[in-house]
Amino acid sequence: MNIILYHGSEITVGQPIWGKGKKYNDYGLGFYCTENIDVAKEWAVDENRDGYINIYEMDLSGLTVLNLQSVDYCILHWLTVLLQNREFKTDSALARTAKKYLIDHFSTNYEEFDIIRGYRADDSYFSFAQDFLNGTISVRQLAEAMKLGRLGEQIVLKSKKSFDRIIFKDSEAVSAEEWFPKKSGRDDRARMQYRQMNKDEWQRGDIYVTHILDEEIKPDDVRLR
Repeated sequence: MNIILYHGSEITVGQPIWGKGKKYNDYGLGFYCTENIDVAKEWAVDENRDGYINIYEMDLSGLTVLNLQSVDYCILHWLTVLLQNREFKTDSALARTAKKYLIDHFSTNYEEFDIIRGYRADDSYFSFAQDFLNGTISVRQLAEAMKLGRLGEQIVLKSKKSFDRIIFKDSEAVSAEEWFPKKSGRDDRARMQYRQMNKDEWQRGDIYVTHILDEEIKPDDVRLR
């Protein structure tokens, strides 16, 4: 199965090199792409900096894929991978205890997969995850928040085998004047929709991080699906 991938960057990236890049991204060291060309264009620019989208073709045949948005996983599996790679503010005892519990019980062997599919934690989405750790929103509300702004999913190449499969096709210049307003607008919409989402509206069956800790809820609990 062949797919087309896009990588937004301030430079043209020909053949990506396994083992290079930033270690503290959402899913650790890897090459971060998307199948959505518009999202890639937004990722490529900054307020006063133009960028490039890099276009690739990739054969997925025989590669192992961890899809964190599949029915086999819940939003807490995604959050736990994030906790293992990104820096979270855990100023409260609740947040620190929650972080440890999730890592102990909701960790996946994500480093053993060739590719990871999952949400991308832009600044707004990262703040939603922090609200959950601090007991402000429930599991249901966190899952709903991750769909705000239609950020979409990212595809991350993790293994050398996956890097060997990706083929560079072309790159195109991206204008910050055109695409940065769209980038900031997407984030602004997500934050606005989050504020509009009534965080104080309790629903029967809502599970907060305090319930997870008190009841020692595990990944196989049907209430998390």
